Parts: sequence; structure tokens; C-alpha cells
Amino acid sequence: MVWEGQYGWGGQGGPRWPRKGRSRGGRGVRMVRRSRRRRLQRFTRLCDREEGLRVKRSCPPCGPEPGSGGKKGRGNPVSVQLFPPELVEHIISFLPVRDIVALGQTCRYFQEVCDAEGVWRRICRRLSPRLREQGAGARPWKRAAILNYTKGLYFQAFGGRRRCLSKSVAPLLAHGYRRFLPTKDHVFILDYAGTLFFLKNALVSSTLGQIQWKRACRYVILCRGAKDFASDPRSDTVYRKYLYVLATREQPGGVGGPGGRACDCVEVYLQSSGQRVFKMTFHYSMRFKQIVLVGQETQRALLLLTEEGKIYSLVVNETQLDQPRSYTVQLALRKVSRCLPHLRVARMASNQSSTLYITDQGGVYFEVHTPGVYRDLFGTLHAFDPLDQQMPLALSLPAKILFCALGYNHLGLVDEFGRIFMQGNNRYGQLGTGDKMDRGEPTQVHYLQCPIALWCGLNHSLVLSQSSDFSKELLGCGCGAGGRLPGWPKGSASFVKLHVKVPLCACSLCSTRECLYMLSSHDIEHRPTYRDLPASRATGTSESSVGTGTSQDPGGAAQACEEYLSQIHSCPTLQDRMEKMKEIVGWMPLLAAQKDFFWEALNMLQRAAGGGGPGPAPPES
Repeated sequence: MVWEGQYGWGGQGGPRWPRKGRSRGGRGVRMVRRSRRRRLQRFTRLCDREEGLRVKRSCPPCGPEPGSGGKKGRGNPVSVQLFPPELVEHIISFLPVRDIVALGQTCRYFQEVCDAEGVWRRICRRLSPRLREQGAGARPWKRAAILNYTKGLYFQAFGGRRRCLSKSVAPLLAHGYRRFLPTKDHVFILDYAGTLFFLKNALVSSTLGQIQWKRACRYVILCRGAKDFASDPRSDTVYRKYLYVLATREQPGGVGGPGGRACDCVEVYLQSSGQRVFKMTFHYSMRFKQIVLVGQETQRALLLLTEEGKIYSLVVNETQLDQPRSYTVQLALRKVSRCLPHLRVARMASNQSSTLYITDQGGVYFEVHTPGVYRDLFGTLHAFDPLDQQMPLALSLPAKILFCALGYNHLGLVDEFGRIFMQGNNRYGQLGTGDKMDRGEPTQVHYLQCPIALWCGLNHSLVLSQSSDFSKELLGCGCGAGGRLPGWPKGSASFVKLHVKVPLCACSLCSTRECLYMLSSHDIEHRPTYRDLPASRATGTSESSVGTGTSQDPGGAAQACEEYLSQIHSCPTLQDRMEKMKEIVGWMPLLAAQKDFFWEALNMLQRAAGGGGPGPAPPES
């Protein structure tokens, strides 16, 4: 018997030592590969016998290939269409989502395979293993998979050394992200399954062993069955002490009565600890879908929007919510629903002193509760009645309004054609009109169209837009103090591109005193529904006809250009003139790409002249 191992005996009778360059590991790898090939061949023959398939060539035989030497087993490639569709879908489901989307764009066959619900069902179970119900809709599994793949909350702090975009912790149980709200210490996120998550800031240890304070790094589930939530409507998160959650709860049935019924309720939580301190339950016949707050802490008004488009309100005292006692509050119909019963409100927006309603037909109605805010918004106190502050005021607009943003003393509206209208106080240039003149009526910002999201703060505004190559960019205007306009510390009277890296699927944003937040989520069932502007409305109205004899410069653009030239001429040196020209470019109502072009060109001229400016200087606020 001859033992043939690594140190076996050869044919010469002496010991056979391993050759140089060979090892036991290399021989083991070759044996494993050989066994895998044999099992694959047996499996292929078995599948051919069971299915009765006769594999055909994708192209007619044309003889041996050059350089093949006539070896057996070297035929033409096999068409992938001959494989069972279930097998192809199973293989494709292991690819990343980005690769599946790219593969579906190659040909019609892969488009049908990559768009199959079976593929997205496997992907969804891989991304969210605990998701049991995929929801309703035409493509439920694909929608659920994309929601969980694109979900993310990103933030960028205004202060400190690190001014880069960071990502918060992602709850594994979250089914996409629908809404978010930052408070004084934490962030709350509502997903599409009605689960409200409580993202906490905490002290964590870094990779270098240092203890550092990190935002939104831990999470817990605050409650389930939530529909909407709100807090203090002011821009400063210091005032957001309580969180009001509109939810659905199962109420136990009475003795001898019917079983439990689902009733809507409002639960109040402390934002610091997540402890529930108050709860009010409504009759089971009343169904609500949105909640907003307005007013001071002692007279906090809760506005509740029903599914039928009616608005109810009740008043609570926040200073007494933490006291363990029970009392009854009165739920009354709001005056906008009493005086205009034919209106069906679709959504609401509120601030500390004003409320805005958008109807299902695109109309806009306003409630203003203080004379100062009324003067800033409309430029006069002519129609303000201090004894009837709930009287709704209709805004005159040329088209149907889709969504809005409400700041302290200014607002923004977006119509069905993607046009942006701004109104209110413009002391810091927060309207983006290129000047600092207040607007008492909606004024169109001509160089911005089709925004994804719009946000108005205390004295600045932000717009999330999408470029032609589907990349997102963030534009801002107004006061830039405290770093709230990254890259523009002096602010701007026009919308300028901010130095922020925007996620590819960003859909909403919010800014506080300390941080800028962006929510990433893509819902395939809620795409932008902007319409093309008709030709009759697309024609410009600024230029008058030749025969009328009226001025062709109603906005005073020629006079403004003469003033700009006089300012440049008064500068003593070439460098001062360059800096003044950069400021003037920021004041002019140009597109963001045009402004970037002029600033870069001025920088090149400044460097050629010996100035060596590091970058474009933002215009003064």
C-alpha cells in the first residue's frame, strides 16, 4: 500500500517532499473548486431533465472561434431568456437597488424583470425584515422597498469646526420617513406605518476614545398609530417643550355594550423625556388628519382638520399640563368653516400669530391675530379687526396653490405651474426678489421654478430644487448671521446656491438656530404634479406695446443699473470695484447659475489683476 499525502512516498522509494511554491492550502482550494464544478454540472443536468429544456444558442453556429483550437464545450453564449423567470428574478434580487434600476434601463426584457413585484418583495424583506404589511397601492412592494432604501435624516451644524453633512441613526423598524420635527434637544420622525420615533442626542465615544456630544444617535419608539404631530410653531426650538400627537386608539366598550371602537385622540408628551403628560379623546364619529398649533403658551389653540375638510379648534393652557388633574375642553368649529361652509380645506400651516388654509381647489385664506404681523404681511392695517381675529382673508392668486411655507412675518406659495410667490416683510431680503422692499401682495420670483420644498424662517428662506441632471441643490436668501446661509455669512437679497451637499432623494427641509435638517425619502406614488404654463400666460407682461406710449421699464431696472454704475465709479481702486461688482451681482434678480458664472468670472479677473481673491464674496445683507 502506497500512502500518497503531502509527505507520501514516490515511485523511487524515497520520501516525496512538497515542491517549491506549492502548499496544502493551494491544493485544497483546487479540490474545492473541482467539487463545486461537479455539483454544478450535476445540478444543471437535473434541471434539464426536470424541465425538459433544450438549450439553444442565441446565434446560429458559425464554426469554432478563432484561437479555440476546436475544443469541446466552447459554444456560443446561451440566451438569458431561456432561463425560468423565477430563477432570473431570484438572482436579480440580490443586486443593490441602484444596480437593479440601472439594469432595468438596458433593454425591454430586463425592464420587465426588474420591475416585477417578486423582485421588489425580496428586496423589501431584505431591507426591512420585520415589515409584514407592505400597504396598498398599485405597486406596494416596490414602493415599500424604495421608501426603506432612500430613507435618511441628514443635518449640518452651523457652528463648530466640522461643518459637513452628517446622517442620523436610522431606526430599523421605520417604514420610510414621512415627517420630522426637531425640538430643543431631540428629533421626532413619523414613518408611513404610523410609528413615531424619538431620536435622542447623547454622549458617545469616538473611534479615538474621546467622549463627544452627537446628535440623533439613539432612538426609541414614542408611540404607534400616529397620524400627525406638532409643537410650538416658532422657529426657535427653545420654545418647543411639548409634543402634540394626533393618534388613533382603541377604546374599550362599556358594560353590556358593543366592543371597542377606534377613536382619535391627542396625546401630549414632554420632548425632553418622551413622557406622556396629557391625553384628550374625541368621539368615534370625528376623524382628523392634521394638527397645528397657534398662540401663546397660556392660550394655546389646537387646530384639527377633519377628513371632510372642516376645522375644529380647542384651547389649552400649557403651563398646567404637567399638573395631575382632569378637566374638560370645548371643541368648537372654526370660523373659516362656519362662515364658508362650502370650502373644503386640504391642508393648514401656522405660526405663533397667523394661520394659513389651502383648499382643495387651490384657494388660500389667512388668519392674522396681531396688528404687527398683519402690517408686515399686507403693508396696512386697513382691514384688520382686533375684535374678530379669526375672520379669514382671501389672497388673490393667478393659479391653484399646491403647498406653502409660513414664516414669522413672510410667506411663500407654490402654484400648479411651479411658480414661487413671496409676500411680507423683506427687511433682510428674505423674499428673494433682489431688493429689500416689503411686498403687501404675492410677488413672483421669476428666476426660480418647480421647487421640491420651500421653507420660511424668522428672517430667511430656503428652497430645495432639482437641476437638469436630477441632482439636488439648496438655495437660500435673507439674513446669513449665525451661519444659517452656509457660504454666505453676509446674507443675500436673492436666492443663492448654498454650500451644502444635498442628498439625492431629499424631499423636505427645516432650519433651526443651531442646525440645518434635510429629510430623504422617495415615494413613487407622490411625484411632482406641476403643469406646463399655457402660452397665453407664458408671455411676459412687463413690456408694453409700442403704440401705447407707456413705460417699458415699470420695475425701474434702468434706474437701478445707473445707480449701480455710480456706485462702482465711486470706488477708488480696481479691487474695490471688483468687490462692489460682486455685491451688485448678488442684488440683481438673476438665476443661480448666472450668478455663479459672474462671480467666477470676476474672481478670475481679480486674480489676473493681482488680487488673488479666494472666492466669491456674498452680497451684504
